[in-house]
Amino acid sequence: MLRRSGVPDGDQVRAQFPEEDVLQKPKAIIECYEEIPCNPCSTSCPFDAIAIPGDINVRPRIDFARCTGCGICVYQCPGLAITIMQIKDDKAVLKIPYEFAPLPKAGEWRTVLDRSGRALVKGRILKVVMTQKQDRTALVHVEVPKRYIYDAITIEVSER
Repeated sequence: MLRRSGVPDGDQVRAQFPEEDVLQKPKAIIECYEEIPCNPCSTSCPFDAIAIPGDINVRPRIDFARCTGCGICVYQCPGLAITIMQIKDDKAVLKIPYEFAPLPKAGEWRTVLDRSGRALVKGRILKVVMTQKQDRTALVHVEVPKRYIYDAITIEVSER
């Protein structure tokens, strides 16, 4: 599916996630599906939770036991291929990289999109984190119903 459409299928996506009980705490979800020479995620992780075994072209591996969900890898990834996911009761909090202006604001509702750009559901913006260290990549915290954990990937830039 990925090679034909550019969009990973459900099995490819689920393979990047830990068991749901692990997601009771925030964890990085790395969606690198191609082997390319890249390593900012592994070199920036202060907890050594991300490794690129051997050759720099190998896809990164994450140790969910070491990952704290701090988000540093999210804004260091030049491909915007990392998000943070956490399950809270019947909701999921998705922390996504965001590089558009204007930034969303806490309390806003935005359309949450899947990997094909299709609208899934309205999500509530909980927080937007933007520091000088983030080099113009905001970390947007958006809350969605838990059933969308494998589908939600980003938010619409502006409402239609």
